[in-house]
Amino acid sequence: MNRLAPSILSADFSKLGEQTELVEKAGAHFIHVDVMDGHFVPNISFGSTVMKSLLGKTKLPFDVHLMIENPDRYLEDFVTDNTEYITVHVEACPHLHRTIQHIKSLGIKAGVSLNPATPISSLEAIIEDLDLVLIMSVNPGFGGQKYISSATEKIKELKKMKDSRNPNLEIEIDGGITLENIKIVTDAGVDIVVVGSSLFGAPDIEKRVKELLELIG
Repeated sequence: MNRLAPSILSADFSKLGEQTELVEKAGAHFIHVDVMDGHFVPNISFGSTVMKSLLGKTKLPFDVHLMIENPDRYLEDFVTDNTEYITVHVEACPHLHRTIQHIKSLGIKAGVSLNPATPISSLEAIIEDLDLVLIMSVNPGFGGQKYISSATEKIKELKKMKDSRNPNLEIEIDGGITLENIKIVTDAGVDIVVVGSSLFGAPDIEKRVKELLELIG
């Protein structure tokens, strides 16, 4: 089953609890938490305190995406009863295997994210250890960017690797996903779709969630 992960990076922070409740009510499956440090990516978003403010307001699991340098220093901060995935960037982890094992030692599923220019082949030595791979279909740092079409071929390549080496792996996509292209990525092999500005920027958020879910069946 394909699942939807609204990214609260694009939410109205003055209504964060309310909008989180809206997407849960509409049928979303995760809350995607984009954490940016202003170093690994050229923007600063928020830390664990904002994420933890949603505890008790939603039963949805947290899908945490750390776009930060030295993620090992902060992993424990994002461990909550709601946290299902913590994803780090291959480009930010010189000792990736150790970082993945660190996440798993905390009782959390471990993911790795790839920037648009990073090839799928960079996962060759780690693929069996992963619970999730997040393909970035924009250059990370800002919401509202256009989908980079070459990501579709990366999804297909990763799907082949998944099928042959780690059938339980979840494939996730993040960046520029809209009503117009969401089915393209799920047809290519994506399991979890992150949607930000095209969801929270819609005039009716609850309706938009339902429209997206209908498209991915």
